Amino acid sequence: MSTLTVPQQAPPVSEDVELLRKAFSGWGTNEGLIISILGHRNAAQRKLIRQAYAEAYGEDLIKALDKELSNDFERGVLIWTLDPAERDAALANEATKRWTSSNQVLMEIACTRSSNELLLARQAYHARFKKSLEEDVAHQTSGDFRKLLFPLVSSYRYDGDEVNMTLAKSEAKMLHEKISNKAYSDEELIRILATRSKTQINATLNQYKNEFGNDINKDLKADPNDEFLALLRATVKCLTRPERYFEKVLRLAINNRGTDEGALTRVVTTRAEIDMKLIKDEYQRRNSIPLDRAIVKDTHGDYEKLLLELVGHEDA
Repeated sequence: MSTLTVPQQAPPVSEDVELLRKAFSGWGTNEGLIISILGHRNAAQRKLIRQAYAEAYGEDLIKALDKELSNDFERGVLIWTLDPAERDAALANEATKRWTSSNQVLMEIACTRSSNELLLARQAYHARFKKSLEEDVAHQTSGDFRKLLFPLVSSYRYDGDEVNMTLAKSEAKMLHEKISNKAYSDEELIRILATRSKTQINATLNQYKNEFGNDINKDLKADPNDEFLALLRATVKCLTRPERYFEKVLRLAINNRGTDEGALTRVVTTRAEIDMKLIKDEYQRRNSIPLDRAIVKDTHGDYEKLLLELVGHEDA
C-alpha cells in the first residue's frame, strides 16, 4: 500500500550523509540530490541519516535543510524527514495553534494512526513542546468540538480483530436513537467513536446500515453547513475508510481555486509509507484522473518533483 520506492540495497548511511552535505555546499543548493536521497529512504533509514548527520557535522539535518530550502518544497522536505511521531506532534501543534471549527487535522491524526502511533505522537509532543497534546486540545477547542476531540486524541483503542456482535447490534441501535433525536454530541455517541476498536466500529456501522437502511454518514448530513456534523462524518470516514477521507482532502486541496499546499503536503508525506496506493486508486476512481497527473497540473518545480517521488510517479 506504500508508494515509496526504496533501493533494494541502500547505500551506506555515511555516503548519504556526505552527499547531503555536498548538496548544501558551494553556490546554490542541489535540490535534485536531496530529493534523490531523502525521497527514496524509509522512516527508519531517514532517522539513521539524521543521527549520522548530527554526529558528523554537529548540526541537526532538519536545521540544515531549513537554512538551505524555501517555500513549499522546504516544508515538504522538512515534514517528510521528521520521524513519524515527531511529524504528527508538529502537525498537531500547528492545528491547535490555528484551530478553527473547520480544521480536521487533530481528528485525522487521532483516527488514522494505530493506538501505538498515537501514543508515540503524544510522547513526542511532550518532548518537543513541554506540555501535553491533551491539554492544548482542551485549551484551544470548545463546546461540542472539545467534547469529541479531547477523547479522540486521548484514546488508546484496542487494535485487534475481535468483534462482539451483540455489542455491535445494541450500539448501532443506540447510535440510531441519538442521531434520530439530533443528539449529535451525546456522551454515548462520542464514547463509541472515541473508544471502540476500528474493527468493532466497522461491525457496528454495518449493523446500523443493515438495520436502519442508511449509511450513518447519510443520517449525519441533516445540516450540510454544520461544521460539527462535518467533523463527525469525517471521524467515521477516518475510522472506517481512511482512503476515502484522504481522497477528499486531496481533491479539495488540488481542485479548489488555488492549491492548498498545506493539505497536499500533509497527506502525501504522512501516507506515502502507509496507504497512498489505496488513496491513489480511490482518487482515480472518484476523479477519472491519476493523482500524479493532478499534482503535475497544480504544482511546479522541486516541490512537484518531491511529491511525485513520494506518490510513486513512474516518469518522475
